[in-house]
Amino acid sequence: MYVIIVYDISIDRVNNVCKFLRQYLHWIQNSAFEGELTEAELEQIKIGLKEIIKLDEDSILFFILPHKRLMRKEVIGIEKSRISTII
Repeated sequence: MYVIIVYDISIDRVNNVCKFLRQYLHWIQNSAFEGELTEAELEQIKIGLKEIIKLDEDSILFFILPHKRLMRKEVIGIEKSRISTII
């Protein structure tokens, strides 16, 4: 599945969330990640994030698609982090 995660996290936890998500996904913008995940990886991410954030202060959104080809992405301006495959 293809997942986009965006978040609004308190400044004192934002670096921990960013480091955690970089283990699984590609950083594309401040507070935004995307990439292919398995169901198990998505569950690991949800569990890990719940251990880092404060549920009554922070917000994380998950956009889940069956496959990347079902998504159309447009960028206006510069793309902060271009996703590419290195062979």
